[in-house]
Amino acid sequence: MATLLVCYEKDLPSANMKEQLLRKCEWEDCGTDGENSYLRCDDICIMTIPEKHLLSDHVDQKAKAHGISVDNVVFMSRHSAASGMPTLTVHPIGNYGTADLGGMDRRLVRSAPYLMTNALRRIKALNDTTEYNVSFEVTHHGPYLESPTMFIEIGSEETHWGDVHAAEILADVILSMRSDEDHPAVIGVGGGHYAPRFTELALTKKVSVGHMVPVYRIVGSSDDELTEMISNAAKSTGTDMVYVHRKSMKGAEERRVNAIIDTLGLERVGSESLDPL
Repeated sequence: MATLLVCYEKDLPSANMKEQLLRKCEWEDCGTDGENSYLRCDDICIMTIPEKHLLSDHVDQKAKAHGISVDNVVFMSRHSAASGMPTLTVHPIGNYGTADLGGMDRRLVRSAPYLMTNALRRIKALNDTTEYNVSFEVTHHGPYLESPTMFIEIGSEETHWGDVHAAEILADVILSMRSDEDHPAVIGVGGGHYAPRFTELALTKKVSVGHMVPVYRIVGSSDDELTEMISNAAKSTGTDMVYVHRKSMKGAEERRVNAIIDTLGLERVGSESLDPL
């Protein structure tokens, strides 16, 4: 598994994660493509980019053109939230609607459910602080790539972004994470932005979570729009299995979601059908 790590050095958590990684591995200088620079250690490559993460479309193709193998892409980044809640998070990327934060309108990037879920579990295991929450975030921004991609982040405000210990935790996660491909992959439908039910599911059940469609995308959507969102989430995760967070939505919305899932020929799964970790 060749993993491309993307570092934007003007992003403090991204730069700190890179610094911690440089301390923990022997890196080979793989030069520059005139825009981006590359370092490699075993099957991991750090690509340092000059522009913001959200604007960095097709960095996987640029790395491949430079001779770098890419199976998965991991953006190392800060996380911002008005709540200011200290959080270590991972999430897939793409847009269910307009591309207000990078990427392409109504296009999802292939998720990395096995790697992303394993990373979440390792963050939970390695988080030796009492300050940081650990959670998924739902799919919500760019950039656009062809390779399976996830973000790993430190948040949620400036006081947390410079936390070197948090950066070291995530560096250790990055160096140790693996794909749990023996666990079935699902998409999540329902819940809030921080996906508490899907986070709990990933931390307690033998399952890997890919794209997630939150309630705030469901409410107010047309049937055609919701069908497209669920269909794209399943296709971009590579699964036909859906976990619905039923308690997060009203009965009429749950019935609408279930009808669309059935029409698409997807399989609804519940926690009772998943083996415990």
